[in-house]
Parts: sequence; structure tokens; C-alpha cells
Amino acid sequence: MSQSLRGEYDRQFAQVRDDLLRMGTMVDQSIAKSLESLQNRDRSLAQRVIDEDEEINALRFKIEEACLALIATQQPAATDLRAVVATMSIVVEMERMADHAAGIAKTVILMGDEPLLKPLIDIPRMVKLAREMLQKSLEAYVHCDPKNARMVADRDDEMDLLYEAVFEELLEIMATKPGSVQRATYLMWCAHNLERIGDRVTNIAERVVFVSTGDMQELNV
Repeated sequence: MSQSLRGEYDRQFAQVRDDLLRMGTMVDQSIAKSLESLQNRDRSLAQRVIDEDEEINALRFKIEEACLALIATQQPAATDLRAVVATMSIVVEMERMADHAAGIAKTVILMGDEPLLKPLIDIPRMVKLAREMLQKSLEAYVHCDPKNARMVADRDDEMDLLYEAVFEELLEIMATKPGSVQRATYLMWCAHNLERIGDRVTNIAERVVFVSTGDMQELNV
């Protein structure tokens, strides 16, 4: 790649990266707001999470189009090409995370005025972990850091353990209190969405390793 092409590629990819990080902030806020709407039974906030999902979708498509334009006009190779391809995959994963946050918000609306079945303990922990994992995965992406990407993927085990704890507790409640099944199911849906966010972050970590090493491998199997 000539020096002039190198400069143009760097400029265009920096814009793509900035948009990806902006999308990451939007997704992070969606996750946080979805929990807040659940904790406070705030259907207005839940609806806002659902509405803002459209903005995240639009930004995903903008980034994908910019990546395709980069490939077509700059013809990147080796690490540069891997970075562009990985970016396209990462924005898809983040868009799906926003869908999971919206899924929690939709559950809040479905719950209506029904009181929460139990105090929320592990679900907020899952949200905190999901947000930490997302932040660290994006830091690894920016710094092209496969070591920290693998560390992020390893934390998905924590997410799985929290999910199992929520699931088992709710099953026990349903078994002893048959009238609680619907409300327990709502909380199961919320926990499942958070568990899937952990899986999506692991996929981002895999793309960071791919950019750095050229090796596409499944992490935390």
C-alpha cells in the first residue's frame, strides 16, 4: 500500500473505529437502562430502550457500509483486511446485544403492574459483569490485544454460573409456589438475555484474537 493510500486508509478506518466505539457506548447504556427499567418497573424507560434500538441498528448498517467501501476502494491486505472484516462481525454482535437489552425491556412491559417475584440479586450482578466484559473487549479491540481479549472470554464462565444460579433458584420457587410460574418466567427471560450478551462479548474477543494473530479460534469452549 502506497503512503498516500496508507494515509487514506488510516483516516477512514479511524472513523469506522470511532463509530464502533460510539455504538459500544450506546449498547452499554441500553443494557444499563434495561436493568433500571426492570428494577423500578419503569415501562416508560423500557419503551425508550426499545425505541433506541433502531438507532443502534442504523449505526450498525452505517459501519458495515463504511467497511465495504474501505475494502472496495483501499484494497486492504493482511492485518488491515482482518481488522475491517472483524469490525463488521463485531458490530453485528453488538447490535444483537442491543436486541437482548430490548428483550429485557419488552419483558418489563409484559409484566405490567405485577410485582417482582423476588428481590433482584444475581441479575444486577449479571448486568455489571456484561458491561465490564463489553468495555474490556472494546479496549482489547482498540489496542489489538489478544491477551486481554482471552481474559474477557474467560469471564463468560462467571456469567454462566450466575445464570445457572438464577435459573435454579427460580425453578425451585416455581416448584414450591405454582402461582409464581409466570413471574418467575419473566425473570428467567431477563437472565437468559444477559447470558446471551456474555456469549456475544466472547465472540468479539474471538475477533480481536483473529485480527492480532490471524488465527480464528473458539474461546472458552
